[in-house]
Formats: sequence, structure tokens, C-alpha cells
Amino acid sequence: MKYIAIDLGLKRIGLAYSAHKDLVTPLPAVIRKNRDQASAEVKKVLKEWEVDAVVIGVPLGGSSEGEMKRRIAHFMNLVDFDGKLFYQDEAGSSLEAESLMKGEIKYVRDGRIDSISAMIILQRYLYKQKQNK
Repeated sequence: MKYIAIDLGLKRIGLAYSAHKDLVTPLPAVIRKNRDQASAEVKKVLKEWEVDAVVIGVPLGGSSEGEMKRRIAHFMNLVDFDGKLFYQDEAGSSLEAESLMKGEIKYVRDGRIDSISAMIILQRYLYKQKQNK
């Protein structure tokens, strides 16, 4: 199965890809100008990589979980993706991504950290799937 992970943000959308259960690759992030442009770019990436499923990071268990899932559903409706959609807890993924990048860039907001965060989200999801088998 081919996966794309999405770290959905208001300014940048981090993306990562996996077609193998042990290898996840960050992709260039989408710099969000407006929701129509962002959803069109994400849709293009999903088609280009022939994705079967999308894994989206969401803060699970918190007070904002319901609102975030509603926003994600709206965004994915704009993307018009008809594959499978999975949620994965994103807690701490951005901090973990920043610590992985420490020393290379300092607070650069070009999307690299967002895509590393998406990579972490997808790694967590795939690890969880492996453990459940």
C-alpha cells in the first residue's frame, strides 16, 4: 500500500511518502496561500504518487480533537481523495522534527520541519500497524 502522511498546518502542509513498511521519505511541503491552492497542490501530489491511503496527524485525546477532525475532513473534501483516510496522534512530532534538524537550520519556515513531522507521523502509524499484526 502507498501512503502519504500530512501534517496539516495553516501556513505549511508537511508531506511524507511510503510504499514500504520500513522506509518513509519526506516530500517538499506545500506552502499554503489559501485553501483552494493548498488542496489543489495536495491533490496533485496524491495523484502523482498514486497513493492508496492518507495518514493525517491530529492531536488525539485533547479538547481540540473534534474541531481538528472537522477541519481535516473539510480540507480532504476539497482535495477530493477517495482512498483510505487514517488519523495518527501527532503529539510532539513538530518538536521531534525540530530536534532532528537541530544544527542544520534554525527556525527556517520553508516547510522542511513540517515534512519531517509528517515523516514522523507516518513512521508512528506504520510502526503501530506492524505491532497490531
